[in-house]
Amino acid sequence: KDFLKKLPKTLGERAFLTFLALLLIALILGGLIFYKYSISIDKEEPTISEKPPQFEEKTYQTVLKTWQEKEKRFEEADSKTYPDPFR
Repeated sequence: KDFLKKLPKTLGERAFLTFLALLLIALILGGLIFYKYSISIDKEEPTISEKPPQFEEKTYQTVLKTWQEKEKRFEEADSKTYPDPFR
């Protein structure tokens, strides 16, 4: 309990060492993330699926219909005239 109260003061008195420690932690975490998402991916062999992905026409038509409805509503809102509130 008393340790937590003295921690900010202690870290402030040793600001340079605190900065170095935090910098080291950030560099280590950055290196680990870089290794995970850049270097280790190059080492893995990509998996090849046996059948190619199929185009789903029904899903495409559903999405296309939704987009057309949204575009129609957008065009209707654009052509609507609003009264000028400052007259």
